Amino acid sequence: MAKPAIIAVDDDAAVVAAVVRDLRGRYGEDYRVLRATSGTEALEILADQVLKDRPVAAVVSDQRMPGMTGIEVLQEVRQQSPDSKLLLLTAYADTDVAIRAINDIALDYYLMKPWDPPEERLYPVLDELLRDWAHGHPDRDSEVRVVGHRWSERTHEVKTFLAHNHVPYRWLEVGQGDESEEATRLLDLAGAGADDLPVVALPDGAVLRSPTAIELADALGLRTRAEKPLYDLCIVGAGPAGLAAAVYAASEGLATVVVERDAPGGQAGQSASIENYLGFPKGLSGADLTHRAVAQASRFGAEMVLARDVVGFETRGPVRAVLLDGSADIEARAVLVASGVSYRRLDAPGLDGFVGRGVYYGASASEATQTVGDDVYVVGAANSAGQAALNFARYARKVVLVVRGASLEVSMSQYLVSRILTTPNVEVRLQAEIVGTRGDAHLEGISLCDRGAGTVDEIETSWVFIFIGAAPRTDWLGDAVVRDERGFVLTGPDLPADVSWPLERSPFALETSVPGVFAAGDVRRDSMKRVASAVGEGAMSVYLVHRYLAAT
Repeated sequence: MAKPAIIAVDDDAAVVAAVVRDLRGRYGEDYRVLRATSGTEALEILADQVLKDRPVAAVVSDQRMPGMTGIEVLQEVRQQSPDSKLLLLTAYADTDVAIRAINDIALDYYLMKPWDPPEERLYPVLDELLRDWAHGHPDRDSEVRVVGHRWSERTHEVKTFLAHNHVPYRWLEVGQGDESEEATRLLDLAGAGADDLPVVALPDGAVLRSPTAIELADALGLRTRAEKPLYDLCIVGAGPAGLAAAVYAASEGLATVVVERDAPGGQAGQSASIENYLGFPKGLSGADLTHRAVAQASRFGAEMVLARDVVGFETRGPVRAVLLDGSADIEARAVLVASGVSYRRLDAPGLDGFVGRGVYYGASASEATQTVGDDVYVVGAANSAGQAALNFARYARKVVLVVRGASLEVSMSQYLVSRILTTPNVEVRLQAEIVGTRGDAHLEGISLCDRGAGTVDEIETSWVFIFIGAAPRTDWLGDAVVRDERGFVLTGPDLPADVSWPLERSPFALETSVPGVFAAGDVRRDSMKRVASAVGEGAMSVYLVHRYLAAT
């Protein structure tokens, strides 16, 4: 396979030569660096690469060029090579134009000229962009392959586990599409039948038949067991709050372990685009944020235990024990409950029978590609539903946002509302709800009630994605940790006056009714349900853990 290309564009021959020199010095081993001295020449080079099926990882363009501006060049690149990373080199006077291009053409980054020294200004930016591009374009020889049926709940679970754990895979559907022949061949070589689906073929030649999450995690080399007999801090949940706590705790020298039953990221990790998170003007996907956070926590020495469900909690003198399903308990001097929330189940006749076969709770960004040309129904009115609707709209023929309330503005950020209302293939159905389903092997249609008009429409669709409500994952805490009637954890000043509290001091702000057990993020009562606030609470909890440990 040919090396992917980086195209550098500048009308000044001396400048483009300097850019090419710097790029080849840093990336020449892994990428071909091509030069162009005009926008027209750059697009000719791009067309040649596309025709030869050679990937273009990035285009680095100057803004002020005769004939075509850099933004005009990059806009055309976005059309011809949608996955290429776009970097604009611009003067200070053009900053406003560059910022607008983030929205208009999905510009990935802009740098002010000059970019010297490249070690400080150019390389760190391109390193990040190329790392993201490479993650989405793995070498076929190192790819995991998944063979199965589209309308299989088990297959969906396997694909979701891989996607949420940032494991690139290639999907081969039995009896469908251009790759069905390869799917059949792989099943024959593996000696697998219909009852073995899904089949997962690993790069080392191992084949897994309908694997559980634990089997899949172990085969991929993911850690599923804790290594130490005692930790300073055990964090339950690897969403934004848990990952932030892991970064701060491990970086400050605390022996830290994170337990996650599904995959890092939580609900935020499934978001196609988080656009209001500080420091990322273009926005970033939940998967990208999660990938960065996991790498950061791991670099500081935090352990990550995956695919393990937490089933109980015990106080053992000065030690707090987290009980796991199918593995030894984890003991720690302090515990942070950051287990987040699950989407609430939608109560509609027949709906539960289609879960995993056309009805899904939540959705990762990668799942949108399978809806090309179809009609998709997204249920919910919070930011997660809005982000999903916009992501599906990139692929589906039509996306219908089903909202039980009378408006979007009450529960959704204004920037999302504005984008939804101006996206041509997104329709909003207010005061609407699903009241019935139909289908055979998979979902084939729904009954949609207009509560205002009192009418019911029979609609053909095979895709319903549900993003409603929040059910906290706290049953495992038992009676020791006080929660409200909905299961959300009470902390600090929210604890009732008659709570049994064994210490002379008052509970810390994020401390539960059990000393040394803290809670952060969506699992706490009246939390903000925003990524930034969850990250803030996760960081704050480590400060309080330090205070607790210092006094014990």
